[in-house]
Amino acid sequence: MTKYVMWGSYCEDVLEKRAPYRQAHLDGLAKQKESGVLITIGPTQDLTKVFAIYEAADEATVRQLVETDPYWQNGIWTEYEVKEWIQAI
Repeated sequence: MTKYVMWGSYCEDVLEKRAPYRQAHLDGLAKQKESGVLITIGPTQDLTKVFAIYEAADEATVRQLVETDPYWQNGIWTEYEVKEWIQAI
């Protein structure tokens, strides 16, 4: 399986705006983690960016996971980029 990194941006007032979608978001991430496709995910300290590492068959799979996430569907994540990652160490 190939590893991918995802960088994304959060909307303004993210703490307030994410509240209605947070539990569904976390539940979905837990399922991805259990299945092995999600290695890690989290926000930057200033809550402006999100970073994730996935292990998937292809980039399309990662994009599908991002785009079906409640944060993407409800504008909490405002943009994202996926890149194939080579883990050196």
